[in-house]
Amino acid sequence: MPSLSKTPFLIGVSGGPCSGKSTVCQRIVDALQPENSTDQTKRVTVIAMENFYKPKTPEQRDMALRGNYNLDHPDAFDEKLLYSTLKKLLNGETVQIARYNPAKYEHTEGVFDTIESVPVLIVEGILVFYFPEIRNLFQMKLFVDTDADTRLARRVLRDMKQHGRSLENILTGYTNHVKPSFEDFCLPTKKYADVIIPRGADNHVAVDLIIQHIRDFFKAKSEKHENQQSIEKTLPARPH
Repeated sequence: MPSLSKTPFLIGVSGGPCSGKSTVCQRIVDALQPENSTDQTKRVTVIAMENFYKPKTPEQRDMALRGNYNLDHPDAFDEKLLYSTLKKLLNGETVQIARYNPAKYEHTEGVFDTIESVPVLIVEGILVFYFPEIRNLFQMKLFVDTDADTRLARRVLRDMKQHGRSLENILTGYTNHVKPSFEDFCLPTKKYADVIIPRGADNHVAVDLIIQHIRDFFKAKSEKHENQQSIEKTLPARPH
């Protein structure tokens, strides 16, 4: 187990699909980890929960492509793998995470991302607060709260432009799975958040306050660590 000063600060970022979670995460990364910085104490890594989808059968993938498979249900995720991965990172270990391709609804065969135990780890996803064991690991929990019309509009534009999906399949999936699953599984976890961010990354005041809180946390932890080291240096050496 690493010392307290080296234990990663684990942040969870939840919210509905297309609420702006990734943009909020990027704002935090940009603020805490300046571009081209070599300062190891300012390293930040974002982990997407979508990488922990359970493998799908060819039939399930075909259903997903037609908007007939529920990717927003808790059963779609391998929560045990996510939990064990985060525990390893909190213990200072380096992990390998299979990379998920959202356009094809499957993991890219043989492609893994190496994730190190860096000072700040952010996990973002629609259900990061749904599973109690995972939820209890976070030192800060953020919920990005964006209205349904905005989320749907973003989803339509993203899926049509980036993934080449038809409007009919997008709306079928949204009506049958995305909307009800958000209301049943994601929205109820809003109560666990330490901070709710209305309008997502557009809410510059809220995001800036969160960034400052993280900086203050690290400053306090660094000062505590330095004071402890100073005390240890002044203590008389134990006789052999």
